[in-house]
Amino acid sequence: MKVRNALLAAAGLFAIVSAPCAAATMPLDQAAKAFGTRENVRMMDISPSGNLIVMLVSGHGGQIGVMLANPATGATKMLTSSSGEGEYLRWCVFASETQLVCQVTGTTPVAEDIVDFSRLVTLKTDGTGVHALGQQESFRDASIRQFDGSIVDWLPGDPGAVLMARAYVPQVHTVGTHINRTASGLGLDRVELASMRTSPVERPNDHVVDFMTDGQGHLRIRELMLQDNRGEISGVEHYEYRTPGSSDWRDLGSYDERNSSGLYPIAIDAGSNSAYVLRKTDGRDALYRMTLDGSGTTTLVAADKDNDIDGIVRIGHGQRVVGYTFAGDKRRTVYFDPDYSSLQTALGKVIPGEPLIDFVGASADGQKLLIFASGDTRPGTFYRFDRATKHLEEIASARPQLDTATLASVRPIRVPAADGASIPAYLTLPPGSGGKNLPAVVLPHGGPSSRDEWGFDWLPQFLAARGYAVIQPNYRGSAGYGEKWMADNGFRGWQTSIGDVTAAAKYLVSSGIADPKHLAIVGWSYGGYAALQSAAIEPSLYKAVVAIAPVTDLSLLKREAKDFSNGDLVADFVGSGANVRDGSPLRNAAAIKAPVLLVHATLDSNVNVMHSDKMADALRSAGDDVDYLRVKGLDHQLDDSDVRTDMLTRIGTLLDKTIGH
Repeated sequence: MKVRNALLAAAGLFAIVSAPCAAATMPLDQAAKAFGTRENVRMMDISPSGNLIVMLVSGHGGQIGVMLANPATGATKMLTSSSGEGEYLRWCVFASETQLVCQVTGTTPVAEDIVDFSRLVTLKTDGTGVHALGQQESFRDASIRQFDGSIVDWLPGDPGAVLMARAYVPQVHTVGTHINRTASGLGLDRVELASMRTSPVERPNDHVVDFMTDGQGHLRIRELMLQDNRGEISGVEHYEYRTPGSSDWRDLGSYDERNSSGLYPIAIDAGSNSAYVLRKTDGRDALYRMTLDGSGTTTLVAADKDNDIDGIVRIGHGQRVVGYTFAGDKRRTVYFDPDYSSLQTALGKVIPGEPLIDFVGASADGQKLLIFASGDTRPGTFYRFDRATKHLEEIASARPQLDTATLASVRPIRVPAADGASIPAYLTLPPGSGGKNLPAVVLPHGGPSSRDEWGFDWLPQFLAARGYAVIQPNYRGSAGYGEKWMADNGFRGWQTSIGDVTAAAKYLVSSGIADPKHLAIVGWSYGGYAALQSAAIEPSLYKAVVAIAPVTDLSLLKREAKDFSNGDLVADFVGSGANVRDGSPLRNAAAIKAPVLLVHATLDSNVNVMHSDKMADALRSAGDDVDYLRVKGLDHQLDDSDVRTDMLTRIGTLLDKTIGH
């Protein structure tokens, strides 16, 4: 049964945006609209009975709505929405059959800084009874409350209640009043969502930054962020645990994020009374199981010779750990449970396009599963699967405007670097092209401590639809390949990272894929930095440069973090001396000869808009051709369909003018 149209057509303003099928080269206005329009369905969760679905759906501009749906009847109801103007709904999940919990995040100016915030709210499935879950805010709060907390345990045996890690902020004492809050730090509370009755489980502590339970309501691990004598975050996270039935805390171990050493707990398994932890083995993150009985017994669960293990898989609230995952050339999930392993294989054969299969939710009894299937040419579709009847039904397409489009396949490749290293990368060729003598775009990822993965990505797909070959290098400094590949990171070791990006460009030419006179570079965040710095280091290589939310001045990056508690960590990550000056595109603007398009939002807390403001001025002073799209009211992600469409139109116009298609 397909109910997609019935569910989404009822969304009113949140209706499907239609788009034409892709031809050999999609016209610019159509391509910008088709790929700039955000995913119509952003996430889903399934109710404990398995009969209801809650989803986040995109509306006009940056709007996001919460929709409740009954797949059996096709009935839908819009419960609430966020405007997209400085605030965004990020997720909504079922705490019970009648109660939801949602997270809202955003950014706001505070003095000269842009500060992130997040808030949790609960509401009934009929849209009523909306309550904030955090501590009530007051004008007498002693400090800014950036986040109000997180859900630590959904208490599957106690529907409608949760364990919440709650941020407590003391009040400034006012003479003549007897009302004064003194609790400070992160505490753990049990919250009954319908009545908002709250009972403390763990007292607030200024040094605690997170809690972990076994998924069955038992607090077992707490994380403490160690600080130096000036109150600066040291970068060392210390973990303590409790044995069953005890209230005493014992040392579990520490993790030093500065050199990625030590152990990092990621889940607790109630059945085996153990924690799953990540720890380096032969330079790569491996998965271990550590018992929490006081013996400290540790057993290797999984390791990969080429890649970091980066997560575990558990399906549904409080369910056991059923597997682990890592990203090689493609994302892989290895299941301990043979039933899930067989089901993943079977669904991969039934659903077309050799998709990646993710189990994203489950009913309380585990019989009804919510599945997301996606691939390089499949933006993704949500399905509900009944394990008892073996019935698979489509719920909704993530990007229905692309359902009939011909998208470009993505191929993992290796690129030789100047020093002989082999750089993993992804190559996307325009649909139907011969793959030779094409105009081409180098697209380095952000981070820098991140990586690209195989699958659908709207930006390279837009470029391919316009006739461009696209290469995405996972340069040294990228995550997922172990500590040796991480090297000195993409800022301290920018020469190596930018050298790998340059190697990807030269590979396109040497392999005959790209015409050397028709080569451009496009990047977002660190990728924008890499685009500008690459164009400054190799001014004759690229004919156009696009930098979206780029870092442009490493000294400015350090100064911006100076007054925050992680200022020393940022300074250490970026480095110092001549490397900072030489590695700043702002200081090398005069060397850039290609036309530049800058895109930046004014509420970007990741990279302050000043980076692009200063870069635009420097390029203009040098007499360079620069276009600057300065977007008001959005954050780093530019999560607005109209803005993304405008941005893609400008990118397409620049590339058409400089390298053709």
